[in-house]
Amino acid sequence: MQELILTHDIMIVLAVLVFAILLFIFEWVRVDVVGIMMMVILPLLGVVTAKQAISGLSSNAVVSIIAVIIIGAGLDKTGVMNILARQIIKLAGKSETRIMALIAATVGLISSFMQNIGAAALFMPAATRISKQLGVPISRILMPMGFCAIIGGCITLVGSSPLILLNDLMEQWWNNNISLMGGKAFEPFGLFTVTPMGLALLVAGIVYFALLGRWILPSKQAGDDSGLMSGQVESLYSIKVGKKPHELVVPENWRPRSLDDLNFRPTYKSTILAIYKPATKKMILSPVREDVIEPGDVVAIMGKEEHIKHIQHDLGWEPKEDLEYFAEMLSPNNSGIVEAVIPPNSKLVGTTMRDVHFRKTYGVNPMALNKGGEILRRNISRMKLRAGDGLLLEGPWEKLHFLKEKGILLFTEDLKGEIMRPEKALPAVACLILALTLALGFHVQLSVALLSGALGMVLLKVLSIDEAYQSVDWMTVFLLGGLIPLGIAFETTGAARYIATSIMNAMGQVTPFMLLLIIGLLTSFFTLVASNVGATVLLVPLTMNMALQAGADPKMAALVVGIAASNTFVLPTHQVNALIMRPGGYRTVDYVRAGTGMTILYLVVMMAMLQFVYGISA
Repeated sequence: MQELILTHDIMIVLAVLVFAILLFIFEWVRVDVVGIMMMVILPLLGVVTAKQAISGLSSNAVVSIIAVIIIGAGLDKTGVMNILARQIIKLAGKSETRIMALIAATVGLISSFMQNIGAAALFMPAATRISKQLGVPISRILMPMGFCAIIGGCITLVGSSPLILLNDLMEQWWNNNISLMGGKAFEPFGLFTVTPMGLALLVAGIVYFALLGRWILPSKQAGDDSGLMSGQVESLYSIKVGKKPHELVVPENWRPRSLDDLNFRPTYKSTILAIYKPATKKMILSPVREDVIEPGDVVAIMGKEEHIKHIQHDLGWEPKEDLEYFAEMLSPNNSGIVEAVIPPNSKLVGTTMRDVHFRKTYGVNPMALNKGGEILRRNISRMKLRAGDGLLLEGPWEKLHFLKEKGILLFTEDLKGEIMRPEKALPAVACLILALTLALGFHVQLSVALLSGALGMVLLKVLSIDEAYQSVDWMTVFLLGGLIPLGIAFETTGAARYIATSIMNAMGQVTPFMLLLIIGLLTSFFTLVASNVGATVLLVPLTMNMALQAGADPKMAALVVGIAASNTFVLPTHQVNALIMRPGGYRTVDYVRAGTGMTILYLVVMMAMLQFVYGISA
């Protein structure tokens, strides 16, 4: 039994740890403020140096997060993530469970050969787009994705830092204890030794969320910007926030007629936003009065339910239950409804919308005109426009941004979308490939490899440097920057060794199976409050010694440490959990609720696999 000494520094670190956990649980301050507090409190108390206190901001993990977020933003800006989202929707349909499972499984498998934080950050823009397009709360996608990204690191021996270190740590211990091992040479684990365990854990995680997700995950959109307009504008124009357009199919016996012939807007008080012609696969955005509606066409219409029923009765157009052809085009990601005001210097002053061919020229749909407080919806294309007139417009965000940049219109609220750069898609993908090649092929440090890709995004003008800065979630950066020195203090003061040794001394004589379970629990606790690398470096030699004394296989004890180092779901302290916290709108209590069950399931599956696959008898 090892002698334990409870030093003054250990007591301070344990007190700070309890304080930090209380701050996380009760949310007295925001989580990034907790991180900053750790950077200030720990050096003032003398348990870390000033250099160590701020070292988290320049750590490999934090710099990697910043770089990979910039890479993800570049891929999103060029439409690459749109393509990915489209393929996921095509495979998963509109089922929330299938979408969650497909995203989680994909990210989990990618994490088996790529750092989990990188896989999660790269997929986050696609997950966000899918959420907005289908109306699935982002909170029901990001946590399963994040948890499975963490688990995915256990599928191969190069999937996570603890497993990468495992063979080296075991070999060092083995050589130091070669006589106790009967002089037998050390045999390292192979690349896929952990694969059965990792795959079982990944499947268990996906099933866990598929069965219990509706009860354990919050149903909310973080920072929800799906509202079409501010409440004041909504009330003024009598448009319901979040209202979706209707998709109607024109029957085959329809006689072709133009929109002008139909006198559509005055008659039905609705706006045709787009027309799709299946015969030619042609999509007409912002159709003009000369455009002809033909048999089999599909039209997207913005209007009230009673007006849609009027259209169905008079014209025989059949409404669909949900958007199909226009789901992506008219999703909040890509288009919206906003109010604009005509400034005095606008080229529209003194003209009519018909004079300037407004729809055809600018690619947006005018839905209503506000003249001196009077809301007009009929024949607005023939009315002379004056400075100060208000227009209610619907259209693609990039078209609305164009009107703003050219000074043609002023908007009464911030535009939600952005101007895409599809012509930069290949350079963006090339930057991602460069980063992965440097990291995986040439073993360049991850932060440097990812920064190379991020720098390429800026130099190739995929993103401006300002856009790169704006894309970074600085809350996540400061949260992790503060937790890293807490982990350093936990390890350097001896607090980690004190707790681990106390538990080991208290165990007494146990069976090999029970020993491995206790090691799994101990490692799971350590990775919640310290770095998983630090926990692995500390616990591998300690647990291998304990396994030798208990008559268990030391290599299996080390394997449990490496696997259990990823069992970190209860608090937002893991890099991936911190990354998804703000975009998902999660609070600490959400991690506790979903993470507690996941932690127990993780341990159960891990122990079951040790018994049935690796031959550890209970």
